[in-house]
Amino acid sequence: MSSDVEKGYEIARGKYGRLRVDTDAALRKLAEKRVSLNCWQGDDVRGFEKPCAALSGGGIRVTGNYPGRARDVDELRMDMEKALSLIPGRHRVNLHAMYGEFGGRSVDRDQIEQEHFAGWIEWAKRRNLGLDFNATLFSHPKADSGFTLSSKDPRIRDFWVEHVKRCREIAAWMGRELGSPCIHNLWIPDGMKDLCVDRGGYRAILKESLDEIYSVKYDPRYLRDSVESKLFGIGSESYVVGSHEFYLGYALSHNLMICLDLGHFHPTESIADKISSILQFSQELLLHISRGVHWDSDHVAVFDDQLREVGHEIVRNNALGRVHIALDFFDASINRVGAWVTGARAILIALLYALLEPTEKLVELEEEGNHSARLALLEELKTMPFGAVWDYYCLINDIPVGGSWISDVFQYERDVMSKRQ
Repeated sequence: MSSDVEKGYEIARGKYGRLRVDTDAALRKLAEKRVSLNCWQGDDVRGFEKPCAALSGGGIRVTGNYPGRARDVDELRMDMEKALSLIPGRHRVNLHAMYGEFGGRSVDRDQIEQEHFAGWIEWAKRRNLGLDFNATLFSHPKADSGFTLSSKDPRIRDFWVEHVKRCREIAAWMGRELGSPCIHNLWIPDGMKDLCVDRGGYRAILKESLDEIYSVKYDPRYLRDSVESKLFGIGSESYVVGSHEFYLGYALSHNLMICLDLGHFHPTESIADKISSILQFSQELLLHISRGVHWDSDHVAVFDDQLREVGHEIVRNNALGRVHIALDFFDASINRVGAWVTGARAILIALLYALLEPTEKLVELEEEGNHSARLALLEELKTMPFGAVWDYYCLINDIPVGGSWISDVFQYERDVMSKRQ
């Protein structure tokens, strides 16, 4: 098997070489990229604050009841380790605040401490992983009104401001402990189901809350902050306080990252096209990789046209080191480990596909005005043997080649996940 893969790679390397593409250099660049796996795919966004909790409120919804979800932190880490063993390269793990280890005690969101995530730090150190972090402003009684940081009730607002402050402190501690900057991402569900008259009023309150939260400064070697917008959600179909325009303006004026979730925009919008625009004004950008089907349904990412174009824009703008990538989907209708592996491999394949493009030649044709040759070359690239290069990348990383990982996932399901009730 390995000899076939190596032969296939040598053929591919020769074909790409004739286009002045160095496949070895492309693989070295890909090896530097870290994808952050979202912990919430493993348990259907339930968290570990209290037994048998289920996702509620906040404009999001998980569908499906596939057996074998993780029921506690040990099972979740075990599942993530299995997924990581099937994804080439070194990567990161993305946590929500509701995934702390609370020892069976009731710890409200405005009371979380570093100690509740010490186990995650120890695990990440053993596994040589980076950690990212998210405040959790949904699935809580104080989010039931539909408003958190933009609430006109000062008690509600103060509760959530304190929660986010603590989350940023924990994230900075994670980055310091692991020697790798922790990205703290902030998304809130605030909005209205029907027509809203005081749109500006809620946004003014949100700005005040953010000003208070981000007045505390942390060393960027340990913490990077991002804010995430949304077009609409369940229960906020008509009005979302944290719109793209609001957060883009706030991020650029406060030296924060903007987070673009591939499922948080209108289906006809190109998220790829936004990348080069934002990078003209911002040093960094965070992408949450999901696949919206008619709405922000958080389907598992696949190597489709949208993801391919995202990969192209990252690479064409020489932005692999400036664009951070995290998975953000939660599909409870399929094997959850398989979902992680499928999504992570899809974005890595998209990046590799872009790295194997003769971009300089295409730009040269473009500047000459030879658009016919540019279009023809782009079409020819679609049948180039990039799959052989991907297989070789898996091989040299000691990862199952091709679809052989699929049987591995279902063997794990039979041996481990099927025994969970």
